Amino acid sequence: MAGRIKATDIEEVKQRTNIADLVGDYVSLKSAGVDSMKGLCPFHDERSPSFHVRPALGYYHCFGCGESGDAISFVQRMDHLTFSEAVERLAARINYVLTYEEGGGDRRRQDGPNRVRLLAANQASAAYFVQQLAGEEGAAARTFLEQRGFDRAACEAFGVGYAPRGWDGLSKHLTAQGFTRPEITVAGLVSEGQRGVYDRFRGRVIWPIRDTSGQTIGFGARKLYEDDNGPKYLNTPETPVYHKSQVLYGLDLAKKAVSRGHRAVVVEGYTDVMACHLAGETAAVATCGTAFGKDHIAVLRRIMGDDAAAEVIFTFDPDEAGQKAALRAFSEEKRFSAQTYVAVAPDGLDPADLRLHRGDEAVRELFTRKVPLFEFALRQAIGRFDLNSVEGRVSALRAAAPIIAEIKDPALRPGYARELARMLGTDLAEVQRAVRASGAPAGQRRDPGAPPAPAFGDPDAELALQSAESAHLGLASLPATPTVRLERDALMAMLQQAEAIGSELMTQAATAEVGDASLRVVRDAIAAALPALGGADWFERVQAEAPEQLRPLIRELALAPLPVPTGQPDLVAGYARSIVVSLLDRDLLALKGQLVARMQRVGDAQSPESRRIQQQLSQLEAARRSLRIG
Repeated sequence: MAGRIKATDIEEVKQRTNIADLVGDYVSLKSAGVDSMKGLCPFHDERSPSFHVRPALGYYHCFGCGESGDAISFVQRMDHLTFSEAVERLAARINYVLTYEEGGGDRRRQDGPNRVRLLAANQASAAYFVQQLAGEEGAAARTFLEQRGFDRAACEAFGVGYAPRGWDGLSKHLTAQGFTRPEITVAGLVSEGQRGVYDRFRGRVIWPIRDTSGQTIGFGARKLYEDDNGPKYLNTPETPVYHKSQVLYGLDLAKKAVSRGHRAVVVEGYTDVMACHLAGETAAVATCGTAFGKDHIAVLRRIMGDDAAAEVIFTFDPDEAGQKAALRAFSEEKRFSAQTYVAVAPDGLDPADLRLHRGDEAVRELFTRKVPLFEFALRQAIGRFDLNSVEGRVSALRAAAPIIAEIKDPALRPGYARELARMLGTDLAEVQRAVRASGAPAGQRRDPGAPPAPAFGDPDAELALQSAESAHLGLASLPATPTVRLERDALMAMLQQAEAIGSELMTQAATAEVGDASLRVVRDAIAAALPALGGADWFERVQAEAPEQLRPLIRELALAPLPVPTGQPDLVAGYARSIVVSLLDRDLLALKGQLVARMQRVGDAQSPESRRIQQQLSQLEAARRSLRIG
């Protein structure tokens, strides 16, 4: 019978464990008053922090899901441990020696190795690999690392080691330390072949992969020798303690920077993480032999929190599947509120090569040149086509429209649709139709030439349509706010005085921002009908492009009197143009505010980025003057 931990030892471990420090290894905590800290609950998904920790009492409680307990139960839940394993884990954390009753301290279970023994085997292996790196055979690994700019101190900081080429050097070492064959096998440290059991890692540079508390849970290995027929990189297989989809290499070292700065940098490899940290970018992490996915998002959310200003920067190669996987993961994860960016070095160098050839400063500068992830994806999609030809623009639109359709945040989709229209020099209505078509389920995709549905993926517009089905939606039902009044009056003018306004100004106005959901659908209908502008069936085309529920509103907008004397065509035409100009000028002023805010964030007025913004501001003011004059 396995020994039972003494009750007095269990109580001592609980008393000596700082539960705030313990929970802080998994969750970003902030002060919430006297003896109270809070963060996002690690046991269920939530947007607002409801997980509270009371350090003085040694307890935690989530007001969202009801989970509560002490340090022991927290470790049990987080790491799937038995009670005894959790106590042993906490005791090791504070260097407390446990005593056992009824038969001593053998904690191995009869049904296989327990987590504590697997972690111990990994830790012993990590020490063995470090020792081998310093030995005679480790010279090849040391040379490899030195040529990449990593000296002895850097290797020690990251625990880098070397696995010798022998068949069973590690196995013999662990056996001599008291580990059994089942423990070594379950930990993923050996493999089985026709010649029996042999070390999984042989003749390779080794990086220990640790959890957020610093415990080694697995390894990543790169081959050194030409006669090694294995893959370039080899990782620990799935084990009870190592799950690659939930592991980020370097997070044990990066967690404080990620938590304090609400910022994470996701790179591709172990040497890239080392290079970033050594260059001063200590928020860098990497996936371990798998694409960035939703489980990684959950890990980062717990550490970084859901601060609206939080950001994640990727350095994936634009041609690699990793960048596509990151885009897919973030487009599918609605609850991840961080702003996402991509940073690519001018020559396509990864951070490790960038540091080696251009120094630490170049690595730090890399992340100041970040661009929004979806903007980057759009540019990558259309960059393969000749935009000077009609065929090229059509092909680029077909390639880029699905990217916008996959954006889950409805607040982002309209803006990126406008951005794509600007990149291609294409009508916004055409882009919107392509996005709607690419985003529809298979079998329900619309003919691009068919009348469009309401603003794509716009829940507010859909809600407005649902409301219109059960009640009359007309001018009287619109909100009586200055913003909506301007939008209403401009659309009235566009419907009644389209020819007087002119095709150029009408085209610009059809892309203007409209906040009211029902009026936004009317704007889109006008945009879709622009090819018929000037024809006898202009108004009928607008009606046909709109959903049936909103056609009464369009008729009211077309018939309501404009606030100018009738019988004076010049006054009517002048008013129509001026109200449309006011709508467009509102957009330009909003853009000006965004540019000024961006310049303030840049800080350095002499930087290339500030000069570009200044040029954009100058062009914007010229556009505003042109509107007023024209």
